[in-house]
Amino acid sequence: MNLAKFPRVHLAHLPTPLEPLAALSRHLDGPEIYVKRDDCTGLAGGGNKTRKLEFLMADALEKGADTVVTVGATQSNHVRQTIAAAAKLGLRSEVLLEKAVVRDDDYVGNGNVLLDNLMGATLHHRQPGGDMDVEGQSFADALSSGGANAYFIPTGGSSAVGALGYVDCANEILGQIGGQPGEINLDVDAIVVASGSQGTQAGLLVGLAGAGSDIPVHGICVSRSGPELEDLVFNLAERTADHAGITAPILRQSVICDGDYFAPGYGQPNDAMIEAVTLCARLEGLLLDPVYSGKAMAGLIGKIRTGVFKKGDTVIFLHTGGQVALHAYRSTFEGR
Repeated sequence: MNLAKFPRVHLAHLPTPLEPLAALSRHLDGPEIYVKRDDCTGLAGGGNKTRKLEFLMADALEKGADTVVTVGATQSNHVRQTIAAAAKLGLRSEVLLEKAVVRDDDYVGNGNVLLDNLMGATLHHRQPGGDMDVEGQSFADALSSGGANAYFIPTGGSSAVGALGYVDCANEILGQIGGQPGEINLDVDAIVVASGSQGTQAGLLVGLAGAGSDIPVHGICVSRSGPELEDLVFNLAERTADHAGITAPILRQSVICDGDYFAPGYGQPNDAMIEAVTLCARLEGLLLDPVYSGKAMAGLIGKIRTGVFKKGDTVIFLHTGGQVALHAYRSTFEGR
């Protein structure tokens, strides 16, 4: 699988490490857990969106863009990384932020928002309920009509172009577990990842299918039900495979999304997330975030406790980053 035909800019520190979580594995008395450290991609605090932005920003530059428009929730990790990429490449950034979470602490001014402002983006706030991608595209069109050359990046960078970043990541993981010189030899039973805007899970599925790997990818929903998200991931995976020229079929039954861990809603804490974030911090010195990786780890822990993953298995947890958002959830973790 050759992605060299696609324009790409260098933004990420790659390959990201693949590390054992030995203490957490012992504590849970279950499978051997490894973490794929995509929180270490390096762009303004890192995170999974940086891989997508290598392809998206290259596409923007190829189209002559001088302005990047994107959308996200108030504490969007994608927005932070997009603004950083635009700053690095000398582009103006305009962002629509949806007030998807209401809190009475310093949520709206700390964490990612603090960095968004520091990096010079223009932020426009929107009430929840609208179609942010439609609004964002309309906003970009209006800017272009006014003389700018605006390039729109959808929620999470999750398009067929952006998902190429995780087609590439799948190949990177396979290289790391395949016993190549300097790497480790692992027989992996599953990859677990937070799934929201679909691009990360869809890209992984396409990359693994294209390489002939049958490692299952378990998406842990962060914003919607499992069946709804599975349909969206499958649709994007098919479009990504077509865009990448990968002929290996994407099987509908290969799309696994578990909606049992995101309640009471997107960006809203629950006890399982708090336990997961706390365990990883205290046992491994590994920081997760409250919205994505924290709930994904809660899902992994839940699947271990219910016997989905058991002793003798090997599971890779893909860390999507987002620790910056912890600072906006100070009151959630105070006193714990």
